[in-house]
Amino acid sequence: MTIEGEKTTTPAGSARRAIVGRLSWGLADQAASSMSNFVVGIYVARSLGVTAFGVFSLAWVTYGVVLNVSRGLATDPLVVRFSGAPDASWRGAVARSSGTALGVGAALGTACLVVGLGLGGSVGPAFACLGVMLPGLLLQDAWRFSFFAAGAGRKAFVNDLVWGVALVPALVVAARVGSVSAFVLAWGASATVAAGYGCLQSDIRPRMTGARGWLREQRDLGYRYLVENVSLSGASQLRAYGLGAIVGVGAVGAVRGAELLLGPFLAVLMGLSLVTVPEAARVLQRAPHRLGTFCLLLGGGQAAGALLWGGALLLMPDRLGELVLGGVWHSAAELVVPVTLGIAGVGLGTGAAAGLRALAAAQRSLRCQLFASACYVSGGLGGAAAAGTVGSAWGVAAATVSGSAVWWLQLRSALREHHQDSIPKVRTPFPK
Repeated sequence: MTIEGEKTTTPAGSARRAIVGRLSWGLADQAASSMSNFVVGIYVARSLGVTAFGVFSLAWVTYGVVLNVSRGLATDPLVVRFSGAPDASWRGAVARSSGTALGVGAALGTACLVVGLGLGGSVGPAFACLGVMLPGLLLQDAWRFSFFAAGAGRKAFVNDLVWGVALVPALVVAARVGSVSAFVLAWGASATVAAGYGCLQSDIRPRMTGARGWLREQRDLGYRYLVENVSLSGASQLRAYGLGAIVGVGAVGAVRGAELLLGPFLAVLMGLSLVTVPEAARVLQRAPHRLGTFCLLLGGGQAAGALLWGGALLLMPDRLGELVLGGVWHSAAELVVPVTLGIAGVGLGTGAAAGLRALAAAQRSLRCQLFASACYVSGGLGGAAAAGTVGSAWGVAAATVSGSAVWWLQLRSALREHHQDSIPKVRTPFPK
């Protein structure tokens, strides 16, 4: 397997083309992944209505928490420490990292299954089905990050394409059954097909027996990233549960509907997030003085893109909105402005977050994420208590903008420290 970006003497033009190529595969991959998620969301919203869509959304945010546990322990340390690594080193790390992801899926999937069976009602079966599907979902995600760490974004794209193809017949069957549980199973089963294909693509088998060693070796980063990631997704879950309790489950569906309207832009945002940390790490290795500029262009571009997309949504006629979301459209349309501002704040902050990850400044990034998560929960639930669903959306928008400011302050401090630490290593008397 050829690892892109191993040579440090690549001419500037070739290096820029390589970066653009890897970013392009990141966008293409996330387009395929987000399209699958978008189709599932639209299918559920149109087929089952706003209340059932709220139940599906609760299962979705729960999956997000588990996914971030897996990424914090397994794939985030892999991306930071093995991006552009020699092939033998990468393969050994991927076997243990993917085994860790599979182990997390099995353990937390069992817990989710037990909780779902105990809950009953309309929510319990959906959670039980999610628990069964978690190992395959997490392994598929682990392959994506493994391929991007190696600079092989094309393989990640093909893997997500396989997921999308497998999803089509699964959705047809789920639509005939007509329940939230059936859609959860369809979504997870198709991801499991892609996870199996990832083993063939990489010619690597996940080593669950290597999970303990992986966690021990990466504990300085892994556990901090675990807390950081879980605080992010946990805040989203707490906000969803709290919003459902304060306003009603339909409010959760309305928020998710507004997020679906921003789906194409979110695909860009998430696609870039797959490659921004590896690229920031490469910039740090080759031209550390350019890391701040790289992060600023990244974050500013994402924020501008979110605002442009949100502005386009404001011009969408009701007839087209109803065609996309059905009965969810009218409640979701009221949230477009605050949700857009919130996502713009997130996009701006991710530029700084990529820089902190590349610098391995886990303690700083953890502080930022804990602050941002606390603001997210307090803003989302405080706004819900004060002004219902719309108030919750505006509270979240204010929280994400505040959190973004903290990310950038911490990155500035981390860059200053890195520069000071590197001064004694400079051999040339000429300033750069």
